[in-house]
Amino acid sequence: MSKAIQSTNGLPVIHQRAAGVDIGSRFHVVAVPTDLTDEPVQTFQAFTADIQRMANWLLSLGVETVVMESTGVYWVPVFEVLESAGLEVIVANARETRSVPGRKSDINDAQWLQRLHACGLLRASFRPGRDIAALRAYLRHRERLLDYTAAHIQHMQKALTLMNLQLHHVVQDITGATGMKIIRAIVRGERNPDVLAEFRDSRCKASTEIIRGALVGNYQPEHVFALTQSLALYDFYQVRIDECDEQIAQALVVLNADKPVPDQPIPKARHRTKQPNAINFDVRTALYQLVDTDLTQIHGIGPFLALRLIAECGTDLSKWRTAKHFTSWLTLSPGCKISGGKVLSAHSRKSNNRLTATYG
Repeated sequence: MSKAIQSTNGLPVIHQRAAGVDIGSRFHVVAVPTDLTDEPVQTFQAFTADIQRMANWLLSLGVETVVMESTGVYWVPVFEVLESAGLEVIVANARETRSVPGRKSDINDAQWLQRLHACGLLRASFRPGRDIAALRAYLRHRERLLDYTAAHIQHMQKALTLMNLQLHHVVQDITGATGMKIIRAIVRGERNPDVLAEFRDSRCKASTEIIRGALVGNYQPEHVFALTQSLALYDFYQVRIDECDEQIAQALVVLNADKPVPDQPIPKARHRTKQPNAINFDVRTALYQLVDTDLTQIHGIGPFLALRLIAECGTDLSKWRTAKHFTSWLTLSPGCKISGGKVLSAHSRKSNNRLTATYG
């Protein structure tokens, strides 16, 4: 056993062959136990070939487990390459690495991580398996596309308002059937409010006369130009969202490849109304085969929210020992700062957990 590990606050070494990686944007610093090599600290560039060389170096030393902090997104390729090489890789919470007593500023970050991990003082943050991680990436990308789409809807709304077209007052959603038909007609050059009002969908609550009155506008070329470009960008992102939905469907096919079809038919849907921005394939059936239960039967959870739940935490909830641990991971459980029998604070922790934002 090396002197460096023996001097770590007198704690026993649990992981004899543990390594620590300090992640950076340009290079990564790796530390291994001093008894494995004469140069226990190595620096590798952030290029893929160098990360693969890092993996080979760790394997040649007999390293079995590697720890790193979640620095931005720079840790993701390192994690995936090392994991593919057969190493056990854990991502530690930076808050925990800094809460352990020690003069971290006087030693290398990678060495500090390696020592803490060797003594079993770091817990692995949750990360789903490769297939679930792919599904999660597609869903998160889809959410960003929806955000970009929303910005262009606002641009269309602003252009209509500048032309004093009060479309948003007579239709519930300007991107609905009636609204989009009218906007596309305006972009094509139609200005007659009587003609525009005829694009009213039969399900629209406002009458043709009310819509006609709202469509008498002050058409200025610069505002029409802005509306035209915003509509084109809106359509562009709609196509990208459809392509993303195809990838999500394919990811579910991969996840269901070894899943048997449930014996019981899927229960009747609780809600038949299609939600705005819903995924354009049958999510319920795919998820029913994946988890062998219909999550949409839970009050308040529709197909899209059920899919987000699976994408964020996977299908194996045994990663959390109890429901209380899962609630704590979501940061939905109250705090427990108690001193002298008095509750000092019961506020829940701040979190950027996407499930917390959705279900909290």
